[in-house]
Amino acid sequence: MRLTKERIHTMAFKILQRLQSQKYLDGTGPSESLVRALEHAITEELTVEDRLNTEVREMLKQFDAEFQSGKADYQKMFSMVKQKLVRERNIVL
Repeated sequence: MRLTKERIHTMAFKILQRLQSQKYLDGTGPSESLVRALEHAITEELTVEDRLNTEVREMLKQFDAEFQSGKADYQKMFSMVKQKLVRERNIVL
């Protein structure tokens, strides 16, 4: 994830302000819980690819011997496995 917590907080706050100004959300009182919920949703969405990359790396560990001996190309395998999981899970990156 490439964004700081402060930047995510700012984004969440601005999203909430826009939703309220356009009358998509109507609320009174402190909106900090909504901002926190938006921060969480944004963070989860931004870390999808990070989690997928970690999963692919774990899957490819079983082929370390093939990669070391040159029988398989790590980058090609990584890309192929990642693309397959993206298609299977309908992930938008």
